Amino acid sequence: MTGHRRQPSIELLEFIGVVKENGNDQTSLPPVHTPLSYDYVLVAKTMEKQDRESFKKQTEYIQELKKKNLKVTKLIEDDLVFYGIQAPKEIFEKYRYLLKVSDACNWSSDQNIVPLSTRIRIVHFILTHTPIHTGEGLRDLMKTKVFEARFCLHEKRKQRELTEIWARWTACLQGQPITAIRNYFGEKVALYYLWLGWYTYLLIPPALIGVVVFLYGVAFFNHSPLIKEVCDVDTVMCPLCDNTCKVWQLSETCTYAKVSLLFDNNGTVVFAMVMAIWATLFLEFWKRHRASYVCEWKVSDWCEEEEELILEIVNNVNCEPKEYKHSYLRSTLVLICVTFMILVIIGLTHALVVFRVIAAVLLAEGSWEFLSTNSNSGAMMLGALLHYVIITVMKRVNRVVAMKLCEIEKTRSFAATEKSFTVKMFTFQFFTYFSSLFYVAFFLGRINGHPGGYVRIAGKWRLEECHPSGCLTDLFIQMAIIMILKQTISNVFEFTGPWLSRWMKRRKSRKLQRKCAHCYLKDDMESKYDVELCDNCKIRDWLNNYRLNNVDSFSLFNEFLEMVIQFSFTTIFVAAFPLAPFLALLNNVIEIRLDAIKMVTLERRLVPKKTNDIGVWIDVLEAIGVLAVIANGLVIGVSSDFIPRLLYRYRYGPCAKNATTDIDCMVGYINNTLSIARMDDQAIRNEFSDAQMVLPSGVNVSYCSYKDYRDNEDYSLTPQFWVIQAVRFGFVILFEHVVVICKFIAAWFVPSAPMQVKNDRLFDKLNRLKEELRSFEA
Repeated sequence: MTGHRRQPSIELLEFIGVVKENGNDQTSLPPVHTPLSYDYVLVAKTMEKQDRESFKKQTEYIQELKKKNLKVTKLIEDDLVFYGIQAPKEIFEKYRYLLKVSDACNWSSDQNIVPLSTRIRIVHFILTHTPIHTGEGLRDLMKTKVFEARFCLHEKRKQRELTEIWARWTACLQGQPITAIRNYFGEKVALYYLWLGWYTYLLIPPALIGVVVFLYGVAFFNHSPLIKEVCDVDTVMCPLCDNTCKVWQLSETCTYAKVSLLFDNNGTVVFAMVMAIWATLFLEFWKRHRASYVCEWKVSDWCEEEEELILEIVNNVNCEPKEYKHSYLRSTLVLICVTFMILVIIGLTHALVVFRVIAAVLLAEGSWEFLSTNSNSGAMMLGALLHYVIITVMKRVNRVVAMKLCEIEKTRSFAATEKSFTVKMFTFQFFTYFSSLFYVAFFLGRINGHPGGYVRIAGKWRLEECHPSGCLTDLFIQMAIIMILKQTISNVFEFTGPWLSRWMKRRKSRKLQRKCAHCYLKDDMESKYDVELCDNCKIRDWLNNYRLNNVDSFSLFNEFLEMVIQFSFTTIFVAAFPLAPFLALLNNVIEIRLDAIKMVTLERRLVPKKTNDIGVWIDVLEAIGVLAVIANGLVIGVSSDFIPRLLYRYRYGPCAKNATTDIDCMVGYINNTLSIARMDDQAIRNEFSDAQMVLPSGVNVSYCSYKDYRDNEDYSLTPQFWVIQAVRFGFVILFEHVVVICKFIAAWFVPSAPMQVKNDRLFDKLNRLKEELRSFEA
């Protein structure tokens, strides 16, 4: 082909920005044949930048790879050494054969070549299981900085395709190319996005219902007699703190009462039941949705442990399996450590309680009138902000502790380590997020005592009280602040951090880009240019991948953890925050594209992993679904005023004896929930000073009211209190049993896999058995 005018490849033209040259339309060129990409790249410092011992280990490790017939290409750029690694086809032929004879893994018969994603996974396993003479593997060498980085390369063409159809903001309302994601990132990443997309799609009904429940509260709260009873009366309430706090009028909290009724009405009860059943339906329909894809991908019978055995044999035919072991001593030690860590997290919740109590006192003593009159609400908001800071700090602490506990366990395989780490990390994070919320939901205002017998911290500060309109608004404030901060701030940092990092690093690589654009390449059989044969272009591409943000084995875990915590917020305390599903829906629409852009363009390529499920996360989601039933039952029965209002309507209110009365059945409810403390009682005089019993208008009062069901003479609990407690307990039991029965019926009614999928698997197995029989008879 000598004398033939050499033409640049399409990739090179796109890079330079030329579409036409000398009047010839270059886009009419036939597709360029691209040679097989490198399977993996290792990066290290040059000999001059490393100590002698590290360079010796680096050289020895590369020699160990060459002994396994891995082709290693060495390129140097400034003070970095790049090792491009390609594995021989014999390794992949072994892998294909072992998959074919495996019991729980199968190789698709219509796949004639090993895809690059599979090649990367195999080479990654070999690299991480190749030790040097000291016993150190690649992970150890990375920790000691013998190697600076390790990564698999992005494929430019597929990267552009994914960016065009998926990883861009304008595709927010489009579907996801799950199969293309699977082909590029592997089944594990594809199933994450499949689950996230399905979760987001099924959030639409509860989001709409939650908005309707909220609007229902908005439409009726202005006409509620409960609001009028708070806003239009001159009921004098007892001081909320010692010394500086004075008596106040209930009408001062009119706005707070209106907000309370927005989230504590009959609609939230129905919505909580709907969400508990929705959680079950979501999981059952997810199993069906997943089954369709894993059947299409031929991984229905895939087994992670057997896959690891196959890779071990491919890496070393004389390998010995790591035996299963169990140590009661190690398990006991891990259990003690986990329990201690949970107690530490609960201790932080107690610290938050102390902070809110002290903050309420300081705000009440402040010079700002607005803050002093709303000291409890201000303290609750400050507590929520501090809670978010604790969550941010404890996430790092929890990760380190969970990793150390996994090391103590000495799990047999990476799959076992990942499962153990997931359970521990989620447990720690769950307590970090929800311990404070559980306190607000079930303890706030119920253990603070009463005038003349207040419960105090260190004998000095009184515990917090609930508002006369109920405690549910405090829970709503906590959830709203934490959920909104978590979703907005984390998303902003999650995207802007990698984007800024890439922008800074791109400026450093412009010289190499110009160098690559002008390099001349050898002709192939069709006399085409091939940009990947140029060392300058190789090093440019490798540098671009090196300068992307690092990823590790738990990068996908972080995304899953974030979404499962959100799922917990959406289901567990939804009775207190009916807008949670709506906020989650908005966040997820953005989250899908944010994660896609980050994974495709801002981060190094994840090592493709094979799987057929989301792993232990499905068990975690099942547990959250059960906990959601219990928590919502307790929130409605214990935290909200649903039961006291119901009893007042039908037993203690004006409609209890005469159902035809023209008076609203809830008139007098607020007054019914209040007890009176009189200054002529010595215990009350010891509690409140005369200076505290003065209204802002200057009028002295001889008594004040507080929220509780107590006798006005001896402060003992009234019979109405015990009736309410008995009905609360009965409601919780009834609610949980009814919803659990509905969950079981829903789980039974919805098959775990579509019938078409089951039939396809049946015929596929039959055909494979017939094929094996024909091979045997031949």
